[in-house]
Amino acid sequence: MSEEQNTRKNKCKRVALVLALLVLSALLTYAVDLLLRPKYMGEVTEGALTAEYYQAKGRHQVLFVGDCEVYENFSTVQLWREFGINSFIRGGAQQLVWQSYYLLEDALRYETPDVVVFNVLSLMYNEPQNEAYNRMALDGMRWNSSKWNAIKASMCEDENMIDYIFPILRYHSRWNELTSEDFKYWFTKDTVSFNGYYLRTEIMPAGEMPPARPLADPKFGDYAMAYLDLMTELCQEKGIKLVLIKSPSLYPHWYEEWDEQMVEYAKAHDLLYINMLNIAESEIGIDYNVDTYDAGLHMNVTGAEKCASFLGKILVEKYGITSARGDKKLEAYWAEVEKRYDEAKNA
Repeated sequence: MSEEQNTRKNKCKRVALVLALLVLSALLTYAVDLLLRPKYMGEVTEGALTAEYYQAKGRHQVLFVGDCEVYENFSTVQLWREFGINSFIRGGAQQLVWQSYYLLEDALRYETPDVVVFNVLSLMYNEPQNEAYNRMALDGMRWNSSKWNAIKASMCEDENMIDYIFPILRYHSRWNELTSEDFKYWFTKDTVSFNGYYLRTEIMPAGEMPPARPLADPKFGDYAMAYLDLMTELCQEKGIKLVLIKSPSLYPHWYEEWDEQMVEYAKAHDLLYINMLNIAESEIGIDYNVDTYDAGLHMNVTGAEKCASFLGKILVEKYGITSARGDKKLEAYWAEVEKRYDEAKNA
């Protein structure tokens, strides 16, 4: 072998070694990054909800977007059992309207539902609120332009995009906070929802709510309403029916002035708006003594099943949503979901 060939061979070895070290360093960094991130598998599991959408099966005929008033108040399993509706809830704790918009935009990369249901309570917020809630809503999104824009719209003053791109920069100080849970869920996580529905079985009767504070300005903010407009336009472009709801949670207070704006908006855009709070007991059958787990703020599983039954009937009768039963793979998937659901419900 000539000296030139030896030199070339040695150079190739050095390049291969450098590349191998770079790959190993990247893998180690990623592994450490995963270890340091919050796992949302303990007390606060809501941060795991966003990512679970990508593991769901079949085209969803109905997608919900919104805050805790959807992911705790509507049983997707009840919609399947009673109507054969394959649905998913893309909801998160204090999920802001622009986050709901971008989560919907993200979902439409994979499917086109027949109906999108949006809970309107989040219109009360017209600006970013809290990094912890931003993280719970957005960390689980797959990277694409929707996630990028959702982060830009949501960041508080002390947040930086680079910390979302490289979470290790944000969570590097968690070394001294690591627990056995971080190691248990280092690479895999449990499924905490039932197609986005967060099941609760406790019962805490509703008591007297705090008095409603006077509104400084009863009009919803321009920023929030601009994103509702974008959601409306996106659904129209895709041929999707948009349904606006106010779910039957008693608090935060839903003001009459806010309700009037929703009635007017729905009329102007030819949308269905349902204030379920006004008909919770009379038409939906909610009993606030037994159907809530936290004194009326959210529904427990019996309340969520009643809400799903009420809304499912409208989806079938008004929008012609038909049963998805007959798809063997989908039925097998839902059989597993139902099994987990019944175990959790009867635990």
